[in-house]
Amino acid sequence: MASLKLLVSLPIISNIIYLLLPSTTIACDPSGTLVCNGRSYPQFTCSPPVASYTSANLTLNDFSQGGEGGDRLECDNQFHDNNELVVALSTGWYDGGSRCGRMIVISVSSATTGRSVAAKVVDECDSVKRCDSEHAGLPPCGNNVVDGSAGVWNALGLNKDLGVVDVSWIMAE
Repeated sequence: MASLKLLVSLPIISNIIYLLLPSTTIACDPSGTLVCNGRSYPQFTCSPPVASYTSANLTLNDFSQGGEGGDRLECDNQFHDNNELVVALSTGWYDGGSRCGRMIVISVSSATTGRSVAAKVVDECDSVKRCDSEHAGLPPCGNNVVDGSAGVWNALGLNKDLGVVDVSWIMAE
């Protein structure tokens, strides 16, 4: 659903008429709610639109066998060493697997480290289901998550104890 914003005011005699036009921002509203371990979490089938630099929350994921990610990865049915530069994208950005195997460039603001790194999309950070054995009981991801390996965090010069860092990303190809 397109959001509306005030763009133009038109004076007519002594009254002002406000013309509302659609903005370029497209809302990605929750598609439902999932109760996980006694807490309610929004579910998303969409993500914010991908732009030239898309804002995201970088989170830390363990892509190795026995790691917090649960089962083998969606894109290649394998596990990955956490030193590899790999990521999972929120359901909407994962786009049914259309970004599998493709590279994205993740950038951190200059106020943090100013670094960028290219990483391969290997999985979906499920924004709908989760809270099951396949996902190690974790709640659904937000709709704007790039879930990166320790290798990604290290390449960006980030402290993994932060848990979540604001980043931007673009498709590398």
